[in-house]
Amino acid sequence: MSIGITDLLPDELAEALELKVYQARQLFRWIHAKQVFDLNAMTDLSKSMREELRERVTLPQIQPVQTLDSRESEATRKYLFELHDGATVEAVAIPEGERLTLCLSSQVGCAVRCTFCATGLSGFVRSLSPGEIVEQALHLLHGRDLRGRTPNIVFMGMGEPFRNYDAVVKAIRMLMRKDGLNIGARKITVSTAGDVPGIERFSAQKWQVRLSVSLHAANDTLRSELVPLNRKYPLARLMDAVRAYCDAAGRQVTFEWTLIQGVNDSLKDAQELASLIRGLRAFVNLIPYNRVDGLTCEPSSPEVCKAFAARLEAAGVNATLRRERGGDINAACGQLRARQIARPEGA
Repeated sequence: MSIGITDLLPDELAEALELKVYQARQLFRWIHAKQVFDLNAMTDLSKSMREELRERVTLPQIQPVQTLDSRESEATRKYLFELHDGATVEAVAIPEGERLTLCLSSQVGCAVRCTFCATGLSGFVRSLSPGEIVEQALHLLHGRDLRGRTPNIVFMGMGEPFRNYDAVVKAIRMLMRKDGLNIGARKITVSTAGDVPGIERFSAQKWQVRLSVSLHAANDTLRSELVPLNRKYPLARLMDAVRAYCDAAGRQVTFEWTLIQGVNDSLKDAQELASLIRGLRAFVNLIPYNRVDGLTCEPSSPEVCKAFAARLEAAGVNATLRRERGGDINAACGQLRARQIARPEGA
């Protein structure tokens, strides 16, 4: 049986492939630090070892099958990756000045099915392995000169990360390794739709990885409509878990709020949000909605978005209105995959 070696840490590689520890570390460095997937290019491994590995391992586990470059937002690039079983996932590289953010997926599709999100439209297929998650970052970084800087990683792509908790945590540990990408914990953010058990487990991790909560509504009636997971974990329970995280981690939490025209963009909605998070170490990221084929939601006007942000600031809330990015390449999660699934065979 072929071994997906990007799923394994160096000590696991040594055991699974019967390698010396230093050989396993060399192999890990080639893949993770240098983004090299061609065994022939791993010149400090013996020729016999490379030939044996070629017979035993799967490398890479994912392949880019489509890329789209945005003309609107500083070369934002979206990738569609095909997995070994033919399933597809998306990831996005978002440059902004000297900063690069990689948005990664944790599942094929999503079972949470938020009503405004493209990912849930095509249903849930399966969770990704740690290697399938990490390889998204490796492919997005391949050939990029970051001039010694490390990228930011956000788990805000397809899927609910806390419904694939163990694989996401292992992927994060791989991304943080010094013999890999060496990304600092504070440059990694995990975004959840409000999976309370996942937040509770996350709070117990001894690291400084950031937590983001996709909130989108500040009362249970509207949030249960937009985010069905709220019916299982309503706001009171969710906010208790968030407060416990802030206390345990000693860090602020980010709340994501997608502004949808006539749904959650009124000044009353802004005031409800301010009241809900009062007293928390919190930051609000306001996101203009990206239109999705097959859904009727529309983005709020720029004037309404600015008024919403101003009301939060007047209430003492630290908030930023994100510039709309990648609309011309269907940058909202799941849109590119949905189009690929809908395409007639052979097209």
